[in-house]
Amino acid sequence: MRLLWPSAVLTISVLALACDSPQNAPSVAEKSGIADSLKRQVAAAYDFSRENVAANLISLYPDTGRVVAAAAGRVTTSMDTLRRDIAAFWENVGRNMRNPEWKWQEIHVDVLSRDAAVMTATYRIPHMTPAGAPHEIGGAWTAVFVKRDGRWVIVQEHLSDVPVHSVTSSPAPE
Repeated sequence: MRLLWPSAVLTISVLALACDSPQNAPSVAEKSGIADSLKRQVAAAYDFSRENVAANLISLYPDTGRVVAAAAGRVTTSMDTLRRDIAAFWENVGRNMRNPEWKWQEIHVDVLSRDAAVMTATYRIPHMTPAGAPHEIGGAWTAVFVKRDGRWVIVQEHLSDVPVHSVTSSPAPE
């Protein structure tokens, strides 16, 4: 039952956002533009070849206010805690990956209104360990975005990692 809470909260939030007035309903072209914009924004933030990776990841979230993030069996509702968790991930895991490449697999964006959207995607991160062995992590991610002050930000998300034994290791480079 405890594992269902993050998904239930996310679903309720998405449904509440979806109850927007018909006057605010975006056209098909607007939906496509919003979806493409969100995909580009997320891809840029998760580009590990860029400088300041942790800051790029944190840029997807609002500067202030409540954010609900579920990952690794925990729920976080504080932006300060989320910033700390992202920085810790990069310092303890990300920096130890050699030549990591974030690879998006499936990406589904549902634009609910001109200022609300939800994105669900799967990803893989093939890389080499510090010892030179091929390794890969991956998972699925659902994020609820809202437009605040002209900027799309994540207000709720749920990450689920693929169990380690289910992820296929990347072949060694030639």
